[in-house]
Amino acid sequence: MDKKKARRILAILSDRYPDRWARDRYAASPFEVLITTILSAQTTDRSVDAIRYDLFSRFPDPQSLAHADLAEVEEIIHSTGFFHMKAQHIVAASRLLIERYSGTVPDTMEELLTIPGVGRKTANIVLFHAFGKNKGVAVDTHVFRLAGRLGFSDSGNADGIEKDLMSLFSEKDWGVLTDILISHGRAVCMARRPACTTCPVSHLCRYYQERGEKEQSEET
Repeated sequence: MDKKKARRILAILSDRYPDRWARDRYAASPFEVLITTILSAQTTDRSVDAIRYDLFSRFPDPQSLAHADLAEVEEIIHSTGFFHMKAQHIVAASRLLIERYSGTVPDTMEELLTIPGVGRKTANIVLFHAFGKNKGVAVDTHVFRLAGRLGFSDSGNADGIEKDLMSLFSEKDWGVLTDILISHGRAVCMARRPACTTCPVSHLCRYYQERGEKEQSEET
């Protein structure tokens, strides 16, 4: 896809989702952003939001979570799934913050990637929502799906998709691009039954055009 078309799609979707889902969710300290993002892996945001108050009222900072009892943490985050691994990650992450970064969340990609439970997706989210830095595009399942459907990328892996998106869009748009695609993926372009007839960018969408061509060929 050429950059002009890609930016047109982004402009239309930006108007559709002016308040973007992540704005309120990540209006928190860098520590809360980090821990919340680690917990959000392979679960819904609703399940994470449901335990957020209990977790941070009990463990409001790296110091308290670093010395937490794993069983207590697991009990609080149980509903988020994979709670054994996640509890280990967030406790270990807090300990590393104390030992290596004086209890503060680092603001570079290289440093964030040293933290347990943090990969590029998590690091990109933390950098953008906690520090306002655009260092890449966070590719979650929604971004992965929409990048392929819209025609932004033909890559079959997250790293390749991120590189394609970074080349298509200006650096200033990398952070909001993730939020906008996630919003659209939840509201319209769902995995199983995308609502193409109500989509504001269907006329620019590769998936919609190819599906229409396929349906026409099947009718003839």
